[in-house]
Amino acid sequence: MWFVCQIGAREHYAISRALHSEGELSALITDFWIPPGSPVGRLPGARRLADRYHPDLNDARVDAPNLRMLAFEATARFRKAPIWDHIIARNDLFQRQALRFLKKIPPPAAADESPRVFSYSYAALEIFREAKRRGWRTVLGQIDPGPGEDALVRKLREENPAWAGAAEASPPPGYWDRWREECELADRIVVNSPWSRELLLKEGVPASKLEVIPLALDPGLSSPDSPARARADADPIGFLFLGQAIVRKGIHDLVAAAEMLREGRWQIDVVGPHGPLPADLPPCLHFHGAVPRSRTAAWYARSDVFLLPTHSDGFALTQLEAMAHGLPVIATPCCGEVVRDGVNGWVIPAGDPAALAERIRQISHHPAGLAAMSQAARHTAATFTLESIARSLLGAPSAP
Repeated sequence: MWFVCQIGAREHYAISRALHSEGELSALITDFWIPPGSPVGRLPGARRLADRYHPDLNDARVDAPNLRMLAFEATARFRKAPIWDHIIARNDLFQRQALRFLKKIPPPAAADESPRVFSYSYAALEIFREAKRRGWRTVLGQIDPGPGEDALVRKLREENPAWAGAAEASPPPGYWDRWREECELADRIVVNSPWSRELLLKEGVPASKLEVIPLALDPGLSSPDSPARARADADPIGFLFLGQAIVRKGIHDLVAAAEMLREGRWQIDVVGPHGPLPADLPPCLHFHGAVPRSRTAAWYARSDVFLLPTHSDGFALTQLEAMAHGLPVIATPCCGEVVRDGVNGWVIPAGDPAALAERIRQISHHPAGLAAMSQAARHTAATFTLESIARSLLGAPSAP
């Protein structure tokens, strides 16, 4: 008996879908759930929430206080609440709503049927307090590498103020204290990469609690069988950066690399939200702004190579989505272990624009090898499955 508590469509509801596929999900408790045709989806401000649903969970038990959360979000937007005030208030409200549901769950008939509660970090404290009071088992889904990542990003912001956005501001005092209590109350802590595990160990999280479970590709949101992009020899190689244009993701390194490249047989597209752009960007670099998830497939389809010069990511699901579309990936070691250097992509050091520029130059001068790497990328993406998540969650915790 598993209860999953999560805000947003994180990981395309992979944890709930994996448990549901094995008949182990008792309920998903989330902030919004808007199936196709739902009248809530037609309310003002709710249309942007169209992705808060997954057909794999169509027959699952889902509890979502849509109207209460929609009223909260509308009020916060009207008041223009500071970003961290908004995040913390939302996390607290969600936990109160989740507790209303969990407190109605009757005691199990037998001790070995004690429920397990999975909740994501930073919105798990009150949920875990209640779970432990009732003798339930607790599993924390750690969404990022924690305080170590925050310290890293603070340094990056200081060094690159032109690319430092409000979305990367550090949380207020007390935020990490609450997180540490979440970790203490958790029986298991799931991270998605050895990188996250390494940074959490440095924060004193017990190795015995930590378990690496990589993310899974959602085949409904990707195109593993899509044909390779038809490209004439004279066409420039298309490089794609998809995600927030922020220092944590290495956007400043990409811009510096593009400065070294300037013009040539390459084009770099940056697709995702960004702040004010500096003047005189390199002509090979094109910013397109945010796009809805439904349009990301088109960007994968028109590109040849995916760029992930991240300084820190819990996993970076986009690298799997890119590979499913046949794109080799240039990544750093600071994320999930997906890229095998020289096989389905290339691994470069984080914070090394010269290495990134040189790799782009080499690929553009020798594009013939992309076909084999594209095939290897598709094969890699297909190995990250919901079944593997389910086996890990339902089996014994991994040894430290």
